[in-house]
Amino acid sequence: MKRRDFVTKTLAAGSAALAMSTSVLGASAALPFVKGPLAPASVAAKRKFKLNYAPHFGMFKNLAGDDLIKQLQFMADQGFTALEDNGLMGRPADVQEKIGKELARLNMTMGVFVVDKGGNGANTLAASKPEHVEIFLNGCKRAVETAKRVNAKWVTVVPGNFDRSLPIGVQTGNVIEALRRGAEILEPHGITMVLEPLSDSPDLFLRTSDQTYMICKGVNSPSCKILFDIYHMQKNEGRIIYNMERTWNEIAYIQVGDEPGRKEPGTGEINYRNVFKHIYNKGFKGVVGMEHGNAMPDKKGEQAVIEAYVQADSFSIS
Repeated sequence: MKRRDFVTKTLAAGSAALAMSTSVLGASAALPFVKGPLAPASVAAKRKFKLNYAPHFGMFKNLAGDDLIKQLQFMADQGFTALEDNGLMGRPADVQEKIGKELARLNMTMGVFVVDKGGNGANTLAASKPEHVEIFLNGCKRAVETAKRVNAKWVTVVPGNFDRSLPIGVQTGNVIEALRRGAEILEPHGITMVLEPLSDSPDLFLRTSDQTYMICKGVNSPSCKILFDIYHMQKNEGRIIYNMERTWNEIAYIQVGDEPGRKEPGTGEINYRNVFKHIYNKGFKGVVGMEHGNAMPDKKGEQAVIEAYVQADSFSIS
């Protein structure tokens, strides 16, 4: 039986049992429900995940509505303790401030947002072109101001594409030098840029965890670490737990998405319950970003995402 089918049948059985108990005990015994058909409010309010999973805006818009603040409140009601917003730098300053205030009120952590540096491909740090480096450094300076509004501690950086006219060692040196300069801007503010190796295109310079580990060692700054996106790393190198273990002391941030499809845990081939257990046993206290889409549309699909994390987070503590 597929994990998705198992979860669906389990939820259906639970709903039927609840309906039966209500009919026997009377309407006054019925539990109130949160938005959506599956999760009792009393259960959601008591839910405590073992890791700090971070949804993104839009993931629950059918259940919570389009308003960003209401979406945050819904996330907190479901037990999520963090938020990601890749496009945060593109939001008006007053919207950023509202998000920051609500995160503080809900006792939620701000996860990553992406440093705007003029496009991943056209602007590459591997070529050591002064104009590209200046765009990146200006992005770091603006990211500091954005981070202050939401109390963010991590920002995502992607070096861009290969420059195939240069030897790989020279490109690596160019990337390290540019990132050192970026780290000098971020470090006084306690902000860490997390480098994300990607699988989106073979033209991208940064593609594996060991390569990213080497670059972080070269930059040699607490403000330059690894963003280990499990979806991308499953595509590019596999052996997720093995490679996380090898690079662990440079990993500051983790993102998830199942493969194939880049949807919620349980929709692909990755055993996320085992992966999450490994992360927990390593003592990871940071954010685990839900960097994926929903496998199914509308409210049903959004509730399925919540249940997918309930299932994946149900590992035993050793």
